[in-house]
Amino acid sequence: MSPVLRVRDLRVRFGGFQAVRGVSFDLAAGRALGVVGESGSGKSTLAMSLLRLNDGAEVTGEIVVGETDVLAAPEPELRRLRGGRIAMVFQDPLSSLDPYLRVGDQIAEVYRVHTGATRKAARAKAVAVLDRVGIPDAARRARAYPHEFSGGMRQRALIAMALALEPRILVADEPTTALDVTVQAQILALLNELRTETGMALVLVSHDFGVIAGCADEVLVLHEGRAVEHGPVSGVLHEPQARHTRELLAAVPRIDTPRPHRPAPPLAEPLLRVTDLRRDFVLGPPLRRRNIPAVDGVTFDVRRGETLGVVGESGSGKSTLARLVVRLLEPTSGGIAFGGHDLAAMPERRLRPLRRDLQMIFQDPGASLNPRRTVGESVAEPLRVHGEAAPEKAARALMARVGLDTARYDGHPHEFSGGQRQRIGIARALALRPHLLVCDEPVTSLDVSTQARVLELLADLQTEFDLTLIFVSHDLAVVRQVSDRVAVMRDGRIVELADTDAVFDAPKHPYTRELLAAVPSLEPMPTPNSNASRSPSTDTYCHPDDPAGSRSAE
Repeated sequence: MSPVLRVRDLRVRFGGFQAVRGVSFDLAAGRALGVVGESGSGKSTLAMSLLRLNDGAEVTGEIVVGETDVLAAPEPELRRLRGGRIAMVFQDPLSSLDPYLRVGDQIAEVYRVHTGATRKAARAKAVAVLDRVGIPDAARRARAYPHEFSGGMRQRALIAMALALEPRILVADEPTTALDVTVQAQILALLNELRTETGMALVLVSHDFGVIAGCADEVLVLHEGRAVEHGPVSGVLHEPQARHTRELLAAVPRIDTPRPHRPAPPLAEPLLRVTDLRRDFVLGPPLRRRNIPAVDGVTFDVRRGETLGVVGESGSGKSTLARLVVRLLEPTSGGIAFGGHDLAAMPERRLRPLRRDLQMIFQDPGASLNPRRTVGESVAEPLRVHGEAAPEKAARALMARVGLDTARYDGHPHEFSGGQRQRIGIARALALRPHLLVCDEPVTSLDVSTQARVLELLADLQTEFDLTLIFVSHDLAVVRQVSDRVAVMRDGRIVELADTDAVFDAPKHPYTRELLAAVPSLEPMPTPNSNASRSPSTDTYCHPDDPAGSRSAE
């Protein structure tokens, strides 16, 4: 049987930079190929190339969808191809959906453009595909706007849009990266179900080996644009041939592996004590406004030198709690005692001098850095504001300490990778030598090797700077590796709080057990072909001047 997707010697160049270097593979109907690698390895570039969406790039080689040569097809044929035979789901559904149009109207428009259907038929199709991907009360929710959907529902809506034309191939670029473990499990189950029922082929791009193991039949490992390994997912995960694959797998945090032992923080007066903390948000139109508690009566303390992990699903109140602790949000009621001060009741003018002891690292370092300011100035700014002597010298020293090249002091954020931007954020947060560092999803969007390096850096800095950490994340495996104690949040409340090993090995609350059960495993999903032999090195064709094969052991 001929493949529905055939790629041969694909090369993508942006100016003088070659992002993809001679990649080849076939994909049959109903099969799933996982594409994995570090940031900058060429994963997303490869995915975009399959639909010829890389504007400004020089693309050579061969991409055949069915009988269509994608690289040679004229624009009208490409428009029919996209969505009709091959469709794409992007990583960030909020930026992929028009905020001014109802979700159902956006799906209906795609269907009408490609099929010429009537408005009534297109609306009916939109409701049908929303229902198909598990959106409850689809007819009513089709009239909602994107901001009225949760993150998981927005991702389902994007999948519904891609499915409206019943494509033979679905390309999903990091579709679960920002989702909590339970929603991620639902999306992966949906993708597997759709493949089984429709025979659709899937190209799944991810930096998470657990996601690949749970959804793919084969895996393609990219490194610096080259395919260094390609084969059945069970073989690649259990007997990796390439050194780079082994390094990636070694960096994956494991939920069943306890944190390396370190001395427990001394029993002393807590550095931070939170008591019955509450934060309400007012929602709804003027005549029907209601208070929604995002944090609902939370009480905990944090000992000096320890790391408290905070986990829970999206909407559980984790990030709101983090912002309350550093007083980026005003509490509705409750107490926040820090170093003998009640932060909850303190006016801003008195709070300002204490901010040097309370710092925060945000999930998206790119969004939290001023794009017009050099990274060196971003690190030096808090030093300058607080009247520190020689702020530039201190900023350069901090950049060096977190592993950044000080020669790039005058560089701007867009010139740095995601991991480097996160290091910039860490350097800026440490500039004033804080006592408490609140980390809100600091490694969520990073690949496993970069994530491991950032976590190792935080551990070293915690010892060196005598830091106390609150580490907020929906990645339970990461939380196990970094935390002394763990608080589990649900619907704004803490439902379980205990030492890390107790929470992971003997969870008391049913919700905690539910979260742990949803964590992706590195054990591949059972498939009829799971014992297939590894693909031969000819799966990736290489020119004589580019001698890197798919079975390379490097």
